[in-house]
Amino acid sequence: VRVGIQKTEQDIRRQMDQYLTGKNAQYLNDTIITIRNDRYVLPVKAEYKSIFGGTVHDQSGTGQTLFMEPQAVVNLNNKLREYQIQEKREVERILWELSQKLMPYTNSLHQNHYVLARLDVVNAKALYAHELRATEPIIDANNYVALWQAWHPLLEREKAVANDIILGEEYQAIVITGPNTGGKTILLKTVGVIQLMAQMGLYIPAGENSRVGVFTEIFADIGDEQSIEQNLSTFSSHMSNIVSILKQINDKSLLLIDEIGSGTDPQEGSSLAIAILDYIASKQSYVIASTHFPELKAYGYDRPKTINASMEFDGDTLQPTYQLLLGVPGRSNAFDISKRLGLPSIIIDQARGLLSEEDQDLNAMISDLEQKRRRAQRDADKMRHQLELSTQLLEDLQRETEQFQANKARLLEEAKERANTLIEQSQDDADKILSEIRELQLRSKQSTVKEHEMIEKKTALKDLKHEQALKKNKVLRKEKAKKALQVGQSVEGLSFGQRGTLVEKVNDQEWVVQMGIIKMKIAVEDISPIAEAQEAKQQVIVKSARASHVSSELDLRGKRYEEAMKDLELYLDAAILANYPRVTIIHGRGTGAIQQGVHKVLRSHRSVASFEFAPMNTGGNGATIVTFK
Repeated sequence: VRVGIQKTEQDIRRQMDQYLTGKNAQYLNDTIITIRNDRYVLPVKAEYKSIFGGTVHDQSGTGQTLFMEPQAVVNLNNKLREYQIQEKREVERILWELSQKLMPYTNSLHQNHYVLARLDVVNAKALYAHELRATEPIIDANNYVALWQAWHPLLEREKAVANDIILGEEYQAIVITGPNTGGKTILLKTVGVIQLMAQMGLYIPAGENSRVGVFTEIFADIGDEQSIEQNLSTFSSHMSNIVSILKQINDKSLLLIDEIGSGTDPQEGSSLAIAILDYIASKQSYVIASTHFPELKAYGYDRPKTINASMEFDGDTLQPTYQLLLGVPGRSNAFDISKRLGLPSIIIDQARGLLSEEDQDLNAMISDLEQKRRRAQRDADKMRHQLELSTQLLEDLQRETEQFQANKARLLEEAKERANTLIEQSQDDADKILSEIRELQLRSKQSTVKEHEMIEKKTALKDLKHEQALKKNKVLRKEKAKKALQVGQSVEGLSFGQRGTLVEKVNDQEWVVQMGIIKMKIAVEDISPIAEAQEAKQQVIVKSARASHVSSELDLRGKRYEEAMKDLELYLDAAILANYPRVTIIHGRGTGAIQQGVHKVLRSHRSVASFEFAPMNTGGNGATIVTFK
């Protein structure tokens, strides 16, 4: 049936190509063949409808183009439709028969489906972890959270600002103060998302040795969810959420509250915030809360297991750095920002004077703490960098020492074996020569022995010392040759018995070797250099000839994606060796997956000069013509 479909489609296109190139081409809006209502049609200018003749199946949005089926292809289109109906029925019949055959194995199939789904989930987790460059967290039974250089997984790793976030060991509450747009909200979301990822069995976007807890509930009140329908203000919306949360918390709960107590009178809001935090502490729950109320700046200093924090603000650029500062309360920086934006100094000075002396002293203290913290952070970063360099150097030295010791032991063992072999051989030769000398001596008593015979035997015995001596140990000579390996050098792969050329040094243990059209990584101990004289002897003249068994077309239709891509790679290499200037890849239309994969491979292939879809009369977008360099 499908052969009939393919042949009928070719007949239709052959018939319609005559309209594209013949006298009727002047009536067309474009020289293309398209499909409307499962019928092959041509785009005809509306004013030539009666002249062109045929059946109208559709029209363009402007009405200037009619998609018409020429009378000459009506029967062919009908035939194609019949084939398509037969194909559908045949597919349904085959599927029905297969279903009947599989019925006895329903339970096994369900079980396999469950197992495959589980494997798919595990594989998806692994792929996501690799893409995210995530790490395996340490699960802490005491709910001690220590996230090192953590970032939100939805942010680009290179652009995101990573933070160290610690909760649960020395303190169970973090109160982040400071102005808006400093990064407080994204920090709360980062903690919540990472904790949920870990409890779902995912790797987390944080540094090595990061710890996470196992919380029975994770509550979040983040964002403004005021409702016109329910007549809730910002404050009412937040408070409704908090009331619901406080009814459910226990000592294994984690709360993330953004702008606690906001949306109402500042004095009342700050008082409510303090009372809510105290209630959460009484339940021994874990909480990270953000606020811009100055009254909470000192909250962490007179409460047990509570610490103040802020988001760093660069006083020079007047821009937030999005770095979390544990132990340092935030300040608004309103005066500095206003001055930078051009507010007159007289206004700023008057505003400063309206602040209480206590507030001014507090802001000065916070500013001093921030500067000291930045200096300490720079020193810590410098020391961390030096430590990383030292650690890497130590690891390299240890690796080289181990390699040296291993090579030393191996070379000594090989040398001993070679020496023992030579000694045994020398002993055998010496015994043989001595036996011959004794025989000559016996002969000398019975008859005359020629003097030169006795001299030759004694000389042979003496020469054993020179011929069998370990003047140049072959093992050591081979190791020395390997040390001098260079790119472009001819070598032999011992395991393969094939000659090749060194292309690239991967490391001290491996080289990339070109063997014919194949590149592969080979261990150094499996490589034997070929001397220039030996190579000159065994040079082979290779003549390029077009392989008779390589076709100029490759048909990938009906193949799975992975199989098709593998066949394509092999075919391109074979076609290049066969000296084809261009070839045709038939991938069909279908879902477009094979076509996209083919074009992706062609774009990255270094021997491909260009590629394009085939002309309409030779496959159209169902085939691609490839031109080689």
